[in-house]
Amino acid sequence: MVSALVKPGRQLAKRLLLLQSGVVLTTAIMAVFAVSVDWGVSALIGGSIFIVANAAFAGCAFLFSGASKARLVMASFFGGEALKILITVILFSVVFLYMEVELVPLKLAYLLVLGINIFGPVLFINNNK
Repeated sequence: MVSALVKPGRQLAKRLLLLQSGVVLTTAIMAVFAVSVDWGVSALIGGSIFIVANAAFAGCAFLFSGASKARLVMASFFGGEALKILITVILFSVVFLYMEVELVPLKLAYLLVLGINIFGPVLFINNNK
């Protein structure tokens, strides 16, 4: 029964990560054809930074479930969010220090996927009234 409580959240997280991945790939391909390969690679990197960090959060967020593990659920959410921020900072630092990227597509792709993360769950809500 405990896994039944977590299953809808895990499924939503998987669907959201797949949607984000598809949007990042589409954006990168469009950037390659519209501007240049450098823009496409930069867009792919920017979107991938968010997806990797968000996947780490999703992995942590759904470790525990149930009322008897309420403290562990809260701790895993807070820990997952801290890990997400840490991964984001580290990945952006690595990209800025060791790679030559175009900043405009890198940041735009990151912000695009961030927007999907904010508004995307609305697409998956099932209103059975």
